[in-house]
Amino acid sequence: MLNEYLEKVEFDSSNPEPRCPCILLLDVSGSMYGEPINQLNEGLVAFEKALKDDNLAAMRVEVAIVAFGNGVAVQQDFITANQFEARQLAASGMTPMGEAIGLALDMIQERKSTYKKNGVAYYRPWIFLITDGEPTDNWQLAAERVKQAEGRKSVAFFAVGVQGARMETLAQITSRQPVSLKGLNFQEMFVWLSQSLTSVSHSQVGEQVPLSSPTGWAAV
Repeated sequence: MLNEYLEKVEFDSSNPEPRCPCILLLDVSGSMYGEPINQLNEGLVAFEKALKDDNLAAMRVEVAIVAFGNGVAVQQDFITANQFEARQLAASGMTPMGEAIGLALDMIQERKSTYKKNGVAYYRPWIFLITDGEPTDNWQLAAERVKQAEGRKSVAFFAVGVQGARMETLAQITSRQPVSLKGLNFQEMFVWLSQSLTSVSHSQVGEQVPLSSPTGWAAV
């Protein structure tokens, strides 16, 4: 089932650096149409540039994108940041968030297996969810999987709610406090994310890295 979603991207075993995988789990449902999706796309461009500006992060951070709206689609399978190119996303459809979260967790598990098979060390994977709505499918099972994964420290799951998001629902999905985006500050948010991933990629595998405050893009 998982292979139906994934592109056939060969693993670059010539890169000996440890990897820091991050899945961007992006809501592209119909309610994101117009300025929200435009700002999200501009934010992805800022994310790409910020990661590529750091040579070490560009080799260590791996990015994948899962979009959910008119179904669930892997817009980008895992690729190192130096090869990552932001794609233009379009908004339509409902909000199958539960299916998307489940797919992201499956992708993380498969990627870990790839690292182990190739003898590559890796940092704790990140899943970064951005949504402006309420799930339109069964999300409870996915939420339970997220909490179990967080409990095992096998993934770090972050949730960001755009205006209109059901923050109470997000709080039931992740054990971390979900964050409300201030207006449409996607660019500032993605720069913060790239800086956080860069900090992690400069640390030792397994080391605890304090993250900077999301001041500037998060509503308080």
